[in-house]
Parts: sequence; C-alpha cells; structure tokens
Amino acid sequence: MIASSYICFIVSIFVLLSISSAASYDPVDFDAFLQCLPKHSDHSVSIAGAILTPNNASFQSTYQLRANNLRILLSATSRPVAIITALHPSHAQAAVICAKRHGFQLRIRSGGHDYEGLSYISDVPFVILDMFNLKSIDIDMKTETAWVQAGATTGELYYSIAQKSDVHGFPSGVCTTLGIGGHFSGGGYGFLMRKYGLSIDNVIDAQLIDTNGRILDRKSMGEDVFWAIRGGGTTSFGIILSWRIKLVRVPPRVTIFTVQRTLEQGATELAYRWQQVAPKLPKDLFIRLQLVPINNGGNNKTVTVSFIGHFLGQADGLLRLMNVRFPELGLTRNDCSEMSWVESALNWAGFPNGTSIDVLLNRVQVDRVFYKTKSDYYKAVIPKQGLETLWQVLMDIEDIFVQFNPYGGRMEEISESETAFAHRRGNLFKAQYGIQWSESDGGINATGRYVEMSRRLYNAMAPYASSNPREAFFNYRDLDIGSNESGETDFEVAKEYGAKYFMNNLMRLASVKAKIDPENFFKNEQSIPPLPTPPSH
Repeated sequence: MIASSYICFIVSIFVLLSISSAASYDPVDFDAFLQCLPKHSDHSVSIAGAILTPNNASFQSTYQLRANNLRILLSATSRPVAIITALHPSHAQAAVICAKRHGFQLRIRSGGHDYEGLSYISDVPFVILDMFNLKSIDIDMKTETAWVQAGATTGELYYSIAQKSDVHGFPSGVCTTLGIGGHFSGGGYGFLMRKYGLSIDNVIDAQLIDTNGRILDRKSMGEDVFWAIRGGGTTSFGIILSWRIKLVRVPPRVTIFTVQRTLEQGATELAYRWQQVAPKLPKDLFIRLQLVPINNGGNNKTVTVSFIGHFLGQADGLLRLMNVRFPELGLTRNDCSEMSWVESALNWAGFPNGTSIDVLLNRVQVDRVFYKTKSDYYKAVIPKQGLETLWQVLMDIEDIFVQFNPYGGRMEEISESETAFAHRRGNLFKAQYGIQWSESDGGINATGRYVEMSRRLYNAMAPYASSNPREAFFNYRDLDIGSNESGETDFEVAKEYGAKYFMNNLMRLASVKAKIDPENFFKNEQSIPPLPTPPSH
C-alpha cells in the first residue's frame, strides 16, 4: 500500500456520509447565537452567506469536504450546530464572541488534516469555525517575508513563492493540502528541517484572535503568547488569522533520489547504518527512511526500505558527499533527478516528475481513507535485533507503514525552550507509524481491528523509543496517549499527554494559558488547561 507523509493517500474510494443529529442544545440559545453573529461582524462583508446550519443544503457536504480521516468522519456521533465559513476576519471574531456568550464550544478547522478529528467533532454542542476561505498570501520580496492567512494551504504557499522567485522556499510539510493555520501551530516540519528548522522557526509575527474577539499581533499579544503559539497548538490560546514568515534561500537546482532495498538485498544493515549517518550529515542533505511491508504471495513476505533524499545542490556534489559519508547505499547518478525547489516539493507530495506546479492550487484532499497514526522519537540507534522485531511486526500486519525522519543539523542547534516545540537536541529521528484501510478492507466496521494493529506496533517499539516521557509529535494527534473530556480543566490529566507533546515546556504553556484564556474557552480533548492557582493560606 502506498503512503506519504501527512497521510497524502492515493487510494480512491467513495463514501456516503451519514452523521447523526447534534448533541442536545437549547434552541433558544442557538437562535440567540445566530442573531448575535451579524452584530459583531463587519457589515461590509455580510456574514449571512458564511453561516451554515443543518438546514442548509451545503451543510453536510461542507462538513465532509474538509474532514479527511474517514475513521473519525464516519464514527462521529454528533455534528456541529453550525459551521461558520468565515469570509472576513470579523466573522471569526464574531464566532468567538457569540459562541462564548451563548455557551457553544468552538472548534477551529483550516485544512482538515486532523488525525483525531478534534477540529470537527465534539461530544458537547459546538460550532465549527472554518478558516478555509481566509487564504490570502502577501509576499514582499524586498524583505523576503510573507503574510499567510490560516486557510491557505502549503501548496498555495509554495506556488506563490515560486511565482516570485526560483531561489526562495519555505520549510513546511510535504502534503500540499495542509492548512497553514494548524500546521504551523504544531511546529510544521518537512524536508528542509535539517537546513532551516521547522516552519515556526521562521515565523516572525502572527495575528491571533483572543477569547474576547480582539485581533492581537506579536507586540500586543506579548512574547509569552507568541512563544506558546509556535509549537504549543494555537487552539489552546486563540485563533490564528495569519502568520508572518521569513522566506529561506534555496539553490536554483536541487537533487532528489529514492533508493529501495528489500530485506533480501541487505536492507537491515543499511537501515542500521542510516541511523548512524543521517542525523550527522551536512544540513543540505535530508534522507528519510520509509518502511513498507510487501506480500509477494503466500508466506513470501518482506519489507521494502526506501531511502528518500533531498539535497540542496546538484547531483555531482551529492554523489561526492554520499561516496564519503554513506557509500554503503551505493547511490548512482541514475538514482538522482535535478529540478527546481518547487518541483521537488511536488515530488515529495507524490506527484510524478513533470507534473505542472498548478496542482499545488488544488486545495482539497479528494481521495481519503480510514487511518490511525502514532509517533515516536528516538534518541539512540535501534539495534539490529530491534530492527528484526520491527520487520516481523510489519510483515504480520501488512497494511502499516513507518517513516523515520532524521534530525540533526539546524534542529540540533535550537534550544528546546526557544519555542513551545520541545523535541530538539538529542533526537536522532522522529517516527511516524501509519495504518490505513478502505471500504473494501471493512471500512468503519474494521476500525477496532486496525487501531489495535497500530497499538501493537507502537508497543513493540517501546524498548527502543524515548522514555520518561515517551515523546510524541503534537501534529500527529493521538488520543491513545491521554485526553481530557471535551477539554475540561483537569491539569493532572493534561500532564499525561502534555508531557509527551511538550515535555519541559508544559508548565510554561499552562501559565500562558492562564493569562490569555483563564476561563478555558478554547479547549478540546488534548488542549492545554490553565495552570491552577495555588490555594491561599
């Protein structure tokens, strides 16, 4: 089964969506909520066309269109009382003010790449604020900066940069339908991370709507809040309207390669060596390891290990480097393809070489599947015995894939306290374990079986992964590692998942939360509650 990062799946299925009625709510409050919205929005752009209720013909299709995980979508027991498809920043402000005033929880959605669906489901009466239409990108090449609204996608950002320059790029995700708002707030990583760090390491300002509906910039929100929203997940603190980013320099031509080896072709030895080499390579070179089980019929099973590389330079320079640092891989000129940086972004997203960059403007992920994803960080090399365990579990499960993304380089240079994203120095690589299935595999009825498979792999890797805490990547949300009931204020419960996502930054994040949202309006099952006030004596 084919897979790429951020679950950019290539499996075509058709699903008829059926969602039950919303959780019970007071219709009087709901009418008051609807009447409140126009009063708090800019009248130059009517909010009427942005309000969708279950009575609207397009309500269900809008709800479904930008909710990517069918495991969540088809198992949802309730739907929102309304969707506000904001057409103007004031519509987002009004949604905050009115939802808070009339007792509705607010869930914020941009691209819909939410592994556990926390941006579009809840078990209490709630409203979705859909930022998808707020998608402007304003690039200033004189300062090499850009303002990017939350609803823009990574693909649109890459396209816009390419229209202005062939020697600029931005470090961000490989899936081109990711919404910028949520993607950046959890860190935002991609194939430039070893050279330039994460997306948030290149964010220099932001516009945030707070719990009172005010639009704050970096200066007015303060450095503590600006620190928190870069890696701490914005939806615990407010709503991102836009990010100001610093573009990065890339060469006119870059080189990509993919080398595949099976277990029979020495993949175990190469994977073992990769762990020692990849995090220590020069910053210009990023080599991902992707592991996929293959069944050739009967008991003829193996694992294909793919070494997927991106080099900020031309092929000759790459070959010289690899011949010195990783000669065991046997990289040849025929394995390499030179192209522009934006073309390499297309390649990472799974598009064939030669595809027009216009596909970057496709904003919605059309082909969706059911999936469950988990993550790990590794601070020590997995021994060969551990790799053999991994191979066996992969071959037993078959429908699962693993990605190892190397750290080192710029990620090694940034302190864990510089931003809320804490997984920095000392990590060799980050792992993503993804399992996916379609209707033909059992659809929603097979969820329990496949989720249990993902847990089996996760448990098998426990002896080799980070521990105390066993770290996890916030943008790969995983409710298995702990959750609060609808985000209720329980700091002790939040420590369970918070320590894994944010490590030593959790207490500071909770302190910031207590200042900007002491009533815990912005919340979900894995949000950061306000730090409790010590009892007075």
